[in-house]
Amino acid sequence: MADPGEHPPAGEPSASSPAEVLFSRSAALWAVRWLPVVGLWGAMHLAGPPIGVTPQGWWFASVFSATIIGFLTRPLPMGPMVLSGLVVLLLAGAFGSGAAAVEGMLAGFADATVWLVVAAFLISGTVVRTGFGRRVALLLISRLGRTTLGLGYSIASAELLLGPIIPSNTARGGGVMSPIVNALAQALKCNPYNDRSRTGGYLVLCGSHANLITSAMFFTGMAANPQLRNFAAADLNVTWTWTTWLQGSWLPGLASMALLPALLYWLQRPELTHSPAAKEEAAHELAEMGPWNARQIMLGALLLAMVAAWASEPLHGVHAAGVALLGVALILALGLDRWVDFTADRGAWDALMWLGGLVAMAEQLERHGVMTWFAHEMQYYVAGFSGVAAAVVVALIYFFSMYGFSMLTGHIMAMASVFFVVARAASAPPLLTVALISYFSNLCGCLTNYSTGQVVIYSGFGYVSTQRWFAIGLAVAAFHLALWLGIGMPYWRVLGWW
Repeated sequence: MADPGEHPPAGEPSASSPAEVLFSRSAALWAVRWLPVVGLWGAMHLAGPPIGVTPQGWWFASVFSATIIGFLTRPLPMGPMVLSGLVVLLLAGAFGSGAAAVEGMLAGFADATVWLVVAAFLISGTVVRTGFGRRVALLLISRLGRTTLGLGYSIASAELLLGPIIPSNTARGGGVMSPIVNALAQALKCNPYNDRSRTGGYLVLCGSHANLITSAMFFTGMAANPQLRNFAAADLNVTWTWTTWLQGSWLPGLASMALLPALLYWLQRPELTHSPAAKEEAAHELAEMGPWNARQIMLGALLLAMVAAWASEPLHGVHAAGVALLGVALILALGLDRWVDFTADRGAWDALMWLGGLVAMAEQLERHGVMTWFAHEMQYYVAGFSGVAAAVVVALIYFFSMYGFSMLTGHIMAMASVFFVVARAASAPPLLTVALISYFSNLCGCLTNYSTGQVVIYSGFGYVSTQRWFAIGLAVAAFHLALWLGIGMPYWRVLGWW
């Protein structure tokens, strides 16, 4: 054993010396990630508040902007990043003083939409743990998977069925569908490095892009979608419900789903055209799962009842969050899942932290006139446009701004409300604006391989290179814009949305 008093030779720092820690690679990376966050905050403070914004409002603007930059550079996970911003604002006195300041800081955590998102994560976990989602997906694949193109349509069909009942695109795509898609690729003997890599690439592209369409089709298709309802009400005085969302999305959404597998088949031509092995693999996995069990049947009935309750909200008046929380309570009361599994769902409680905190900041930005000032500044970019043209231009800018974001939720929280206010200033039709921003909030995820959790997972299988993913993503973006504007605009005109 070494003498406790023994020191290393002169000039050689010990393994835990301050110098080594300070100048280590991890410390340098930590500093690099924090630099844009602190730099933006400092630059905004040095510039001072613009005319029309109070110093208190500028504190919220600078910390909110720095937090969003932190989402991109990732010095901390999203939850701790938002918590850090809230604490900075509290200590700076932006929320006021005393208990009232703490209550103001925590106001966002009482927001109904925040709890709808939390409940969505919890329910999604139950769908995965009970095997319900996997069984539905395998049933479709075993019926439609005779050809590789048929597999593409079966993957899209499974997404379409699961979209309204698994209210998290990452849980649906990453937790349920991506393991199945990967297993199917392996059943076809696909490997990123063999002569069947394009077949595997076709399957993962179908899974990834179909997920984004179902996310756009349903109010509960993606965890952050309900937040758009709040923004629509606050910024444009538009009531944006589960039913209204689907009323505008079903036609362009179904058209997209009908054409997407064929488009990807053309863009990523698979080497294999017939896939009996995949059909057999799905049938084999279903046989291993055995018959439907009581938990799966009861969960299926409960999910259908929840979808019906969300769709009929105008009749019974129960907010979507109330329906979701009732579903959580019934899942526990009926023994379909365990409380210990709910408490272990890190995604749900992390979402509570970062979304609740961002809602609190966003409310203060609106209250202190920051959003009004920003909308005035943004009018330069839509100068010369008004009405319907302004709505389309704003939506297109919003769509392609996704290149700068590493998650759909961060994009929505940072940009959606701002673009609603800009569109309002340009006299764009309110309901049309809400529809375009809401649907594009999900469809824009096609652009990159880092836009949302399930995209990262599918891309990580390695069948499609980053360069090709971006190229195909741009082609799919053009496809979405052509369909959702080409079919959607005339249809929304018939609905009276513009």
